[in-house]
Amino acid sequence: MNSRPNPDLPTTPAAAPNPLETEGQPGAVELRVHRHRGGTVETLADHVGQEWPVALVFNGISHAVMMCTPRDLEAFAVGFAISEGIVGRNADIQDIEVFWYAKPDSADLPHAEVHLTVVQQAFVELKEKRRALAGRSGCGVCGIESIDLLDLEPETVPDTGFLGRLAPDAIARAARELPQHQALTKLTGGLHAAAWCDASGAILRAFEDVGRHNALDKLIGQLVIERADTQQGFVFLSSRASYELVRKAARVGIPMVATISAPSTLAIAIAKRAGLRLVSFCRESGYVDYDTASNAVPDAGQAT
Repeated sequence: MNSRPNPDLPTTPAAAPNPLETEGQPGAVELRVHRHRGGTVETLADHVGQEWPVALVFNGISHAVMMCTPRDLEAFAVGFAISEGIVGRNADIQDIEVFWYAKPDSADLPHAEVHLTVVQQAFVELKEKRRALAGRSGCGVCGIESIDLLDLEPETVPDTGFLGRLAPDAIARAARELPQHQALTKLTGGLHAAAWCDASGAILRAFEDVGRHNALDKLIGQLVIERADTQQGFVFLSSRASYELVRKAARVGIPMVATISAPSTLAIAIAKRAGLRLVSFCRESGYVDYDTASNAVPDAGQAT
């Protein structure tokens, strides 16, 4: 898996820089701004979160263009491929290359492409889906041409006993720790975060992105790359709980999704179908549980 400038661009580092190597804080840029406050105007430096078009190309065919923060793109691509059902496991991805299209002092907007080589069976199935998915966005619903094409039947999340081992203050701890993992949000005020937590609520990994779906895909991708057990932890999100976030979590067997903001009715319904626990309005002082995990199916390998 490689990250490199596109070969069609000049090969000097200045001609096609990798922002992960050239930016002081990848994912944010410093700009001069004019702040108006109380009738006065102040000129100062401020930071803004980066948003790039990122094309996901499977076996040479562009499948989707997502608007992303240009960092952790390999993890993002793996997470997207897994959480959208394009591949069933990391082994189905044979290679990944990231190409950067960015030229200093150019009027062209920077963008990137992530090229994935997947096994033939996955590619054949993807080509069959492409027509139905034309025009969709990262939200998992927008652009679908027919209600019949909606993916509203999530995988059932096995009950491995993780929720029973969850510490009473796990959600409070995750809520308390999350700001420590939001460097870009602190800098820009404008990114979402997705964190992976253990049964005590300790945050083990976290990713930020301008898109809440992207942040979760980056997290899922990294968990898959590391071969982490996705059934032995929970996701804590800085965003609201929407259908597609719950759907992505269910696909990889995550037993609980916790969010800072409100859920939608469809998110609750999908969580209940999957047997996934959904809690929202999470703060150190408390949270709201939507009683969605009551239908969880015990794992066949779990002792009774």
